[in-house]
Amino acid sequence: MSSGLILANSLRVAGLDAGYGAVRVLEGVSLDIGAGEIAVLLGTNGNGKSTLLKCIMGMVKPTAGTIDVELEGTRYNLLGRETEEIVALGIVLVPEGRRLFARLSVEENLLLGAFRPVARPLMSRNLEASYATFPRLAERRRQPAGNLSGGEQQMLALGRALMSEPRILLIDEPSVGLAPVLVRTMIDKIGELRSRYGLTVLMAEQNFTQAIRIADRGYVLIHGRVVFEGRSAAELSDNELVRRSYLGAG
Repeated sequence: MSSGLILANSLRVAGLDAGYGAVRVLEGVSLDIGAGEIAVLLGTNGNGKSTLLKCIMGMVKPTAGTIDVELEGTRYNLLGRETEEIVALGIVLVPEGRRLFARLSVEENLLLGAFRPVARPLMSRNLEASYATFPRLAERRRQPAGNLSGGEQQMLALGRALMSEPRILLIDEPSVGLAPVLVRTMIDKIGELRSRYGLTVLMAEQNFTQAIRIADRGYVLIHGRVVFEGRSAAELSDNELVRRSYLGAG
């Protein structure tokens, strides 16, 4: 992981269309996330948040549009690249549902995150950094991942991503299944990781109130379209559509 200096690691999506067979999920989606920013994708289930993240990771192939990243001064077009290539560039997804290896220990799950060639020489350093960030994982390092609570499993999923020495971190619904007090803690940790390691973060999240506490900008997706872009937490909170959808305003 970087020393905390924010590098020129940015993400731009323009005019993206994607779907599954004949089913169109995303239409004309555009995002622009600057270096070191946290952007949130807001929207209820079924509006395309996860599909957008999968497009960025090469797991779903768009039918139109562009996906570009700038990594430490070099621009890369992600379209047509396989997921393995995208991960090798330092773009890492923390999936919804965590996707841990339940029978392997906490530490074994973390070590599996260090598969990028650039991360392998830094494995010991990043392991200790992960334990310092999530002390609960250090306490349970020898226990099977399947024995962890939901909050601990989300910590492990984030720690595993950090082991890969990421530049851009995509996080899909980190609050799902967590108690409200743990949701706040998890969102705070994501903000802390951005600040400590200079990460650029795109996070899909339904919990508007918690997400905007750390967000620099946000996008509201409805039926696969971006219906509002807020360039700050204040813009998001003040938007009438957002107020009706998330804050219960009349």
